[in-house]
Amino acid sequence: MSLSFVVSPEEQNFLGRTAELSIAGTLAGRQLPQAPAPSATIKNTILHESLGSFVTLHRKHALRGCIGTVIGREPLYQNVWRMAHAAAFEDPRFPPVTQPEWPDISLEISVLGPLTPCPGPDAIEIGKHGLLLTRGHRSGLFLPQVPVEQGWNIEDYLENLCRKAGLPPRSWQAEDAALYWYEAFVFPAKQVQD
Repeated sequence: MSLSFVVSPEEQNFLGRTAELSIAGTLAGRQLPQAPAPSATIKNTILHESLGSFVTLHRKHALRGCIGTVIGREPLYQNVWRMAHAAAFEDPRFPPVTQPEWPDISLEISVLGPLTPCPGPDAIEIGKHGLLLTRGHRSGLFLPQVPVEQGWNIEDYLENLCRKAGLPPRSWQAEDAALYWYEAFVFPAKQVQD
């Protein structure tokens, strides 16, 4: 399954180091005010595009934090810097990451492509398309890897999306609902040995 964009190995390495530095710097009390810029050798790349990103933290295979933005409003490398910090220290579902647990935490980065209206469930490919459902003041989002990890089919994917948004089943079909899709380039940024 091919995506409409890629993140090169060099760009992946830079974004991974950026995410690690954002978290490790805070843990050491040396948080920089903003992300260091990429070197001149990788200057005109996807790193400078305004793309959304999510940073996901796992500790011993359990979710430890996940924060992101669907739409980028700054260069990608700065977005990853902010999302890494937010995932480690601001995810309301978890206490802030601590120095003793940092060696056991792995990072995954999802770089999001443009958000566009989804033409319908028949076009959705599990593992390729992330979804965003909005209806009224409620919304729910899943990254493309979530239905794969959960073993969902398309119907499960859509119903769990409704549930995540706090909406009744089949709400994605409502006239006043909007269903959007996007692609994400997902890669490990920091791995730990089991």
